[in-house]
Amino acid sequence: MKALSWIAAPLWPLQLASGQKSFRANPLIGSPALNRRGLHLARVRIAERMAEARRAQLAPRIDAGSRAAYERDGFLVIGNALPADDFAALRRDLEEAPLRSWERREGSTVTRRGSLDLPDIRGRAPLERLMANPMMADLLRYVAGCGGEPLIHLQTVLAEGDAERPDPQNSLHMDTFHSTAKAWLYLQDVGPEDGPLLYVPGSHRATPERLKWEYDLSIGAAHADDPEIAAGSFRIGEEMLAALGYPAPRAMAVPANTLVVANTHGFHARKASTKPTSRSEIYGSLRRNPFLPYTGLHIRSLPGLRGHLSTRQAQTEAALSLLGVKGPWVEVTPKRISDPASI
Repeated sequence: MKALSWIAAPLWPLQLASGQKSFRANPLIGSPALNRRGLHLARVRIAERMAEARRAQLAPRIDAGSRAAYERDGFLVIGNALPADDFAALRRDLEEAPLRSWERREGSTVTRRGSLDLPDIRGRAPLERLMANPMMADLLRYVAGCGGEPLIHLQTVLAEGDAERPDPQNSLHMDTFHSTAKAWLYLQDVGPEDGPLLYVPGSHRATPERLKWEYDLSIGAAHADDPEIAAGSFRIGEEMLAALGYPAPRAMAVPANTLVVANTHGFHARKASTKPTSRSEIYGSLRRNPFLPYTGLHIRSLPGLRGHLSTRQAQTEAALSLLGVKGPWVEVTPKRISDPASI
């Protein structure tokens, strides 16, 4: 084990009560002996019960139909999410004026994120209206089962369609062991060959079969050949999905101005495309410590952080890079949604 890992050893027990998911980074979380005795399953079960309790507190802000659809499927699909005039103005703004941007590469796919921090959108009325609209944030909180301040930005996914350089996001997976949420407000039509989101309906629920599967994986996860599994993002094949009683994945081939919000503890992926594709969306995510008994008191809501999250995240990664910890994101020149990748 690296010396730096031993320096973190005093934190290992504390991380059991946090969102830390890596079986390899924390020898307690990754312990085969402890997981045989049910450590991983205990974290999954407790986190799920606490998310349900917090979700009940957040429910009054969500209509009954959306709550029922989430309970059934683990995701929501909302067509015509914005008024037509607002959506058209938003598209024009993002096509004509660039935003401060960062890019990362995974296999043959480049993902670009553009800042929607308040200083970056000041004077751009369509973006200011978007960020003042609480709809996406409220749905993210409900689906994640936690309160707090989501990270929302412009995202463009540029897939080169090269099967020789696979994108790990093309494999069906769960992000972590507890409820967490992501949202996509699509700025273009997304067809079946445009790399749509795949989601397995109902896979947000911890069924007995799912728990047994996670239990078996947890015992050897720390030494798994797949680094994503070792990091706590379990992968699954479609044959195993059927064995666990889940249906086939549903592709979110949807028209522009559709909002999709999903619990990414459920199995999901980005469908691989055999051709180069590009799609843009307003993207949101929310993940907090799953063992918190309350919905408020989020550090991201503090002055200086709220409305400046992309900037603060970039500053944190820059500081870590000075310590030799290189992050996946690279700052590029400001970009519009139609601009090509820089990396």
